[in-house]
Amino acid sequence: MQPPKPKIARMDGRSPLRAASDTTPPQWCVGVVAALVEGEGLVVHSGGLRLRTQRAASCLLQPEPGDSVACLHCAGQDAWILAVLHRPGCSPHVLRPADGAAGLHIDGGGGSVDIHGGRIGLRADRLEGHMGSAAFTADTTEVVGRQLSVVVGRIKAVGQMLSTVMERVQHFSRSHVRTTDGIDRVTATHVEVEADQLMRLEAEHALVNGRSLVKARGAQIHFG
Repeated sequence: MQPPKPKIARMDGRSPLRAASDTTPPQWCVGVVAALVEGEGLVVHSGGLRLRTQRAASCLLQPEPGDSVACLHCAGQDAWILAVLHRPGCSPHVLRPADGAAGLHIDGGGGSVDIHGGRIGLRADRLEGHMGSAAFTADTTEVVGRQLSVVVGRIKAVGQMLSTVMERVQHFSRSHVRTTDGIDRVTATHVEVEADQLMRLEAEHALVNGRSLVKARGAQIHFG
């Protein structure tokens, strides 16, 4: 008794158990994107064919009307856009995952990922970054936002000039040490300095000038 012969898959994609008339081999074609039908995919014209197509998962470039695309026409009415071959004009190229994908993830595999461009824009409902260290270099930096919260262990800023305009500033610290090499001037309508235990003022020359009144009050007052 001879052992059964193994099944051999055919190179044209058809099963050896099915008749040739039951299957249609896939066909390659090149066409032009005519329009985008809402909910039905892209319409591609290739010669006398009018195909309703979908983007393959490997085609990240979003096709637009007028693009020349490479398609794979399978059995029935299934057709897939595998690549965008040519785009007339200079419209921007949009990378977008195929419909149904959960998102787009770029993995450098442990190496570096570089993005170069005259202008790089980021638009998202939420921007998150996780990194061991970060370095930013820019000639001019502008940040516009409604609210900014920073939680860090240590902040160090070195610069030539600091200018702030605030409606209200509230500061709290356990210890505050300030050193100014030059003029330290405060101009306000009303100034209050309050200490729980000791307030000490020392200078080579101390001037107190009250235009209408100078008043000192204490249990003991010593001069000299």
